[in-house]
Amino acid sequence: MLNIVLFEPEIPQNTGNIGRLCVCNGLNLHLIKPLGFEISDKYLKRSGLDYWQYLKINIYENWQEFYSPRHNSQFWFLTTKAQKTLWQVKFKEDDYLVFGPESRGLPLELRANPENSLLIPMFSEDYKRSLNLSTSVGIVAYEALRQIKILS
Repeated sequence: MLNIVLFEPEIPQNTGNIGRLCVCNGLNLHLIKPLGFEISDKYLKRSGLDYWQYLKINIYENWQEFYSPRHNSQFWFLTTKAQKTLWQVKFKEDDYLVFGPESRGLPLELRANPENSLLIPMFSEDYKRSLNLSTSVGIVAYEALRQIKILS
């Protein structure tokens, strides 16, 4: 099952939307603390609607607690600092798609390996700092699902 990992998410509405996306597509959601909100946050619940009760979610105190038992898994780190696009890799069913916090993205130590860092292309020359987190997760998750469902 494909895994969505939110490293230190800050905005409850984004996490709620992502949780809903995960439920609708049978994806696991992993949240790595610190979180910028409480899991009981009304905005999180409103965005997730009544889907939240069906969400396969795991919450970890820090990156090491999350990563240690999975260190042999395939991780893809989404960042605007990557050279490789999401269209240049072949996703597999048990991959982990890792996204950083809304205000600062993934820290350097998580995106240190350029082979595992991926970029979502943006085509406007005017203003293209980054996309919204829940939009980014949707784009990458659906590309991964397309590959897994069609190409497997």
